[in-house]
Amino acid sequence: MRALFRRLIVAPVLAIALGHSAVLVADDLLIDVYRDANCGCCEDWIDHLKENGFSVNDHVMDDMVAVKIEQGVPPELSSCHTGVINGQFVEGHVPAADILSLQNKPELLGLAVPRMPVGSPGMEMGDRKDPYEVIGLKADGSTRVINQYH
Repeated sequence: MRALFRRLIVAPVLAIALGHSAVLVADDLLIDVYRDANCGCCEDWIDHLKENGFSVNDHVMDDMVAVKIEQGVPPELSSCHTGVINGQFVEGHVPAADILSLQNKPELLGLAVPRMPVGSPGMEMGDRKDPYEVIGLKADGSTRVINQYH
């Protein structure tokens, strides 16, 4: 019942709130997350995704470096976990709203929040919030800032 609620209510509301002209379908909210078994912040980020209407396939991995290489995540954009949604990567503590915006950015291989900034989703630690950027990676290796948080 909860999954049906997310598909029928949460996804269209998120689409409208984010200005999407097309209603998101259930597959648009399915994300594969690859993480190390010992990472607590990865589980917190997964909770953030679920709270924002995503269905998550959680994959516990022994070799995260291999996952990042396979997904095309350059070392300078690396963080602790890697998600994959609709063929694009989501590296690190990217907010759910920015992940939803990927459907309108087919020129990007993916999004990244490098390192593990305090205050990003899954890295909440009291009132402290470090500024961070969500970076988009294009096929030619160039990057651009997609969003900034302060």
